[in-house]
Amino acid sequence: MRYYLLTYLVFLCSSIAQESQDSNLLDPITITATRFIESISDVPNSVEIIGEGEILEEMPRSFPSVFSSSPAVQVQKTANGKGSPFIRGFTGFRNLLLIDGIRLNNAAFREGPNQYWGTVDPLIASRIELIKGQGSVLYGSDAIGGTVNIITKSASPLSYEENKSFAEGKLIYRGSTAEQSHTGRVQGSVGVGQKTGVIMGYTGRSIGNIRAAGLGELPYTGYSENGIDLRIDHYFRKNIRGIFSFQKFDQDNVWRVHKTVYAKPWEGTSVGNELQRSGDQSRTLAYAQIKADELDGPIQKVHTSISWHNHQEDRLRIKSDQKADFQGFDLDSFGSWVQMESNSMVGKLTYGGSYYRDIADTFRNDLDENGNLIRERIQGPFGDDSTYQQLGFFIQDRLRISDQFDFDLGSRFTNVNASIEKFKDPVSGEVGQIDKDWNNLSNSIRGIYKPRSKETLNIFFGASQGFRAPNFSDLSRLDSARSNEIETPSPNLNPEKFVSYEIGSRFNNEKFKLGVSCFYTDIQDMIVRTPTGRLIEGEFEVIKKNGSEGYVYGMELDGSYQINERLNAFGAIAFNDGMADTFPDSTLSSVREPVSRLLPLTGILGLRCDLSDSQWIELSTIISDKQDKLNTRDRRDAQRIPPGGTPSYTIFNLRYGLQLTEQFLLTAAIENITDQDYRIHGSGQNEPGINFIFGASINF
Repeated sequence: MRYYLLTYLVFLCSSIAQESQDSNLLDPITITATRFIESISDVPNSVEIIGEGEILEEMPRSFPSVFSSSPAVQVQKTANGKGSPFIRGFTGFRNLLLIDGIRLNNAAFREGPNQYWGTVDPLIASRIELIKGQGSVLYGSDAIGGTVNIITKSASPLSYEENKSFAEGKLIYRGSTAEQSHTGRVQGSVGVGQKTGVIMGYTGRSIGNIRAAGLGELPYTGYSENGIDLRIDHYFRKNIRGIFSFQKFDQDNVWRVHKTVYAKPWEGTSVGNELQRSGDQSRTLAYAQIKADELDGPIQKVHTSISWHNHQEDRLRIKSDQKADFQGFDLDSFGSWVQMESNSMVGKLTYGGSYYRDIADTFRNDLDENGNLIRERIQGPFGDDSTYQQLGFFIQDRLRISDQFDFDLGSRFTNVNASIEKFKDPVSGEVGQIDKDWNNLSNSIRGIYKPRSKETLNIFFGASQGFRAPNFSDLSRLDSARSNEIETPSPNLNPEKFVSYEIGSRFNNEKFKLGVSCFYTDIQDMIVRTPTGRLIEGEFEVIKKNGSEGYVYGMELDGSYQINERLNAFGAIAFNDGMADTFPDSTLSSVREPVSRLLPLTGILGLRCDLSDSQWIELSTIISDKQDKLNTRDRRDAQRIPPGGTPSYTIFNLRYGLQLTEQFLLTAAIENITDQDYRIHGSGQNEPGINFIFGASINF
């Protein structure tokens, strides 16, 4: 399979290289790559844009599923209600998620795949921007594999006649058979043209148990969730806008089934011994922003933001002996940032600062078989009464070397302080305290070259430093890790450091589109789990240490060819590889092994036909090679990864869309047409078998 995909890649590259027609095609824009509005063809970054139209056509069940059709992103699912994208070899807290520029990442995020991206409703997005391998200059800690920014919907009052009132509504529905799911959304917007717009929405989902090929119904994979959202945009002038937004999202009764006796073995995976492991999580965001553009004077643009983000999580675990524990946390994150833009003699300057303060309380209660309290523990999943502060200042300068050649030079200083008042000392068992302070200076240099200014061809390259400061989970986690592991506090950690190198190109004309990128990320002082040899509550203890050096590299290519006015062929391919130091046993001796849960060689091929101006049909296939490049901890993760690795798979999907009127869109799909039994590498469950999906969107 690997050789067929590589042959396709070479063919696609050579075909596109033969064409070089001038055109004035619409150039998508990004506001995440440089923090201000730029055309994709002008930014020296790998950028992927997912628009509202694509979301409505594909109707993803959850936010992480938005990336399921991107072969460069592997969406790992520890549980059905959870999803953690792997981007360029990294996941969890080594990718940064923003909502309208505000950090979703907080100091509670834990190592490896986690569930927090599942607390975002994809139906609130007007578009989603993925910037790969960006580094820490613009957004600070965590932006290693990639930065994702969700731009939420607005009522767009500027698109209406001045002082004329308007009111609109939208209904959205998605239903599927193999997921036994139903999603409904009602959305309305009102306002006064050129002045004020208000958009409100409610989304509810009922997800049933997955029906997987060969395994039947998977118990306890169902759950429910709902979200409300409000956004107000008011224009003081056409170039000065105020925004207020409120979002709340709740997830109920999401099981981590692979840890329980209800898991179904597949290809040799083992089954857990717990009777229940289920959890709820809730996220609330409120923010106010001012955006001023096209200003006179030395500063042309100013954007400011203040925000409050609350995340609550609880988990119930019932062990095989009927004893239980109930744990969780409540975290408030207060944030503010300002960014400015100035044109000067030394170039186009983007600069500003940010401050985030996270305050968290945690709990853990041991219960008997009747649910009665036995004792309260010192801490919950991480240390109690904890505070985490991040203060940063950045500057980036775009230098125009010539009409065809631009350079971006950037630097950021960040100070991080972590204060944990109560944690269980792993040696004495008594209450301990942690107070840590770190400083970091990250830099980047990126360039972009356009051979001819009127052509949509560019070549970009760059090197970006990134870092990730230890958070509450790194320093004081006391909770289960992988299969049969428990992680205990590790107070003496320092920031991880990375340098990402990239070279790529984008080409776009009337018939061809092509994007290609090659990257290499150098890993320094990465925090890794290390076995101690001790057994705690029936699980093997692991601690963390700054002990890993290594690298990740890979290639990503996507392209399309407009065969005629109605027929379009598209394809993409990606692979990652890399090695890093691990500590497979308690001897504290490191071993160079493959990076955990690497993306296997993955590709997508498809054909889309516009049957008429109002109908389209699309056939696509997703091909993933076997992933048998495993490190020691991957091999021990026997509840999720089969012995010898995760098997290859080929999935065929068919989609159909009918725009009945300007207001009424119908979609239908058959996913996994051949009823393939398969699992995404590193996941705790199989994906649905043949799945019939129906969607509808009505504007009124």
